Amino acid sequence: MTRPPAATKPARWAADAVTALREGARLRLDYSAQSLWRLDRTIEEIRGQGAPYDAVRTALRGFGAYAGEVVVRLTGGEWWATGGDHWVRTPDGRLWDPIEEARRCYHGEGSLRLLCRDATEDGSH
Repeated sequence: MTRPPAATKPARWAADAVTALREGARLRLDYSAQSLWRLDRTIEEIRGQGAPYDAVRTALRGFGAYAGEVVVRLTGGEWWATGGDHWVRTPDGRLWDPIEEARRCYHGEGSLRLLCRDATEDGSH
């Protein structure tokens, strides 16, 4: 089965983030929900070091895309794109913005782990 064209960029951004963290931080990401704990902590560490947002913007995009890929793989969802923005749509029809969530994490307001938890829960309740 081929992936929709909307997945091309986020899948590449996610793969780049996995490679960068493996080579730079010796952190291995395996596209599991558990790996998002490590990614949330990594974002907290970057924020704690006082890195300016502009310096980490591309990395955050990759971290968000990675979280989106985790959600896609766990739920059977798919990437959607419009106007340069990318979202994940889960099979229950809900839309998720993991790239924006990574930005929120950097500002101390979000969690990729919790986004994944919410996206993988049954949306019927």
